[in-house]
Amino acid sequence: MATNHPNTKQNKSDLQKALKEIKAIFVSIGIYSFFLNLLMLAPPFYMLVVYDIVIPSNNLDTLLLVTLITVSFFIGMWILDYVRAKLLIYASNKLDLILNKRIFDATFDLAAKYPNKANIQPVRDFSTIKNFLGGNAVVSFFDFPWFPLYIAIMFAFSPVFGLYGLGATVIIILLTFLNEKATKEGLESSNEEYRKAVGFFDNNIRNVEVVKAMGMKENLHRIWMDKYNRYLMTHTKASQTASFYSNASKSFRMLASSMMYGVGAMLVIAGMISPGMLIAGPVLLGRALQPISQVIGSWKSFTSAKIAYNKLNELLVEFPQEEEKLSLPDPQGIIRFESVVTIPPLGEKAVLKGISLQINSGDMVGIIGPSAAGKSSFVKTAVGVWTPSSGHIRIDGADIAQYNSVALGQHMGYLPQDIELFEGTIAQNISRFDEDATDEDIINAAKLSGTHELILNLPHGYGTRVGVGGMSLSGGQKQRIGLARAIYGNPKIVILDEPNSNLDDAGEYALMMALRVLKDKGVTVLFVTHKNNLLGLADKLVLMKDGLVMQYDQSQKVIESLSSANKTATKQIEGK
Repeated sequence: MATNHPNTKQNKSDLQKALKEIKAIFVSIGIYSFFLNLLMLAPPFYMLVVYDIVIPSNNLDTLLLVTLITVSFFIGMWILDYVRAKLLIYASNKLDLILNKRIFDATFDLAAKYPNKANIQPVRDFSTIKNFLGGNAVVSFFDFPWFPLYIAIMFAFSPVFGLYGLGATVIIILLTFLNEKATKEGLESSNEEYRKAVGFFDNNIRNVEVVKAMGMKENLHRIWMDKYNRYLMTHTKASQTASFYSNASKSFRMLASSMMYGVGAMLVIAGMISPGMLIAGPVLLGRALQPISQVIGSWKSFTSAKIAYNKLNELLVEFPQEEEKLSLPDPQGIIRFESVVTIPPLGEKAVLKGISLQINSGDMVGIIGPSAAGKSSFVKTAVGVWTPSSGHIRIDGADIAQYNSVALGQHMGYLPQDIELFEGTIAQNISRFDEDATDEDIINAAKLSGTHELILNLPHGYGTRVGVGGMSLSGGQKQRIGLARAIYGNPKIVILDEPNSNLDDAGEYALMMALRVLKDKGVTVLFVTHKNNLLGLADKLVLMKDGLVMQYDQSQKVIESLSSANKTATKQIEGK
């Protein structure tokens, strides 16, 4: 991913804008934290009054009054703490509402541009940030700024108490700094190794049939363990380091609180403080050190949230939200290539090399040529899956980038070579998960693709679940359902990449019938094929080789030209 500078004003990401939008909530949390910390002075002052006023005077009325006041303070603490926790949850949920779709869209954009990063890591990063903002860890950061108040009161008791508390606080803060410095790189490395290991495992699971059929499981497990062990090593080292500083902080805090009784006893003997101050002082110190210790204890989650924030910030800067575009008229199906050069994601060489041609509305065009000629690249560029490195793809004269991708997609049908069905029912897959789809629209698409009878023979018909956790379908069944999905909604442009690669005779016949109906409806159709039986349906043929269009003409002319070239080549071979 390209290096960005998300902190600059012009590159401010939607994540930063969203956090600014919920800033008011955190200001409110800060105000609640202020009053909450004031109320937390109740325990030490209660002890001070009891030991210095009530016991020497034997005044039970004073004890009752002070007890009632202290109880009311504790009730106030409970209410403020509860409201503060609710506000944190609200802030997390509001952040989710603001950014959920942006993260979803950006994750798809990332996968399209960098196929090797096709995973849901951005969603996990977003979840890490939300969990931190909505959890108890962030509370310690709100309580941390108020420790000077407790130190100031200790100074009011005695300068010795104050210096003792200040020294203990400095040591705790030093341990926090060392913890951050010692664990930052380790946690970043651990997260990266985990992402690589999980990505490798996820890819293996998707190819489970090949793994099982060819006995590859042990070999893949060895590689997986190598990657996973690297994660374990970095994670263990970082966790052990964090645990060392966390436990050191905890032990020192307990030691400092205990030893303060000894310091207080000497001050009482010297007549410098009262017995009540001896009891209240360690309580104040414990309260002063508690948020600092909590910060140390939650430092790992804070560091993870910070790493996730930086990664997500980069992602949203690199993939900005699609601008709202003018609603163009529904396309009529004219596709024009203008000097199109396409370099695939992660590729270095162009797979389309300056292609210029026009496909008219209602044309049925076959794309033919040898393997690696650029046929699939041609249709992926035409449908907008790949973006041209230079040149333009125009639909009805407008650059494809001028269309809203969702709106344009409703008028296009696409059947890729590698067909995947989504988790859900067959009806949902055919309708592209459109909530407004009618049964009639779904069944019409299935009938048009010749898939209706096939679906009825499945265990639950159109309600049969497929995809993850669903019924396993053959390649031919997937291809026919994929065809129904492509022609659902009466699209004006249908693009098919090897639509008959997995079909039997019945499937081939159904495909040809579907293409004839699309042709009669005036739908612009592009299809890639290595089989001659579909070529008779094409009005024109595109002959490709090495990323170039060698010939684009009426089907019969291209076929005659190929036949003539083959005869010439045969004669040359025979002559030799």
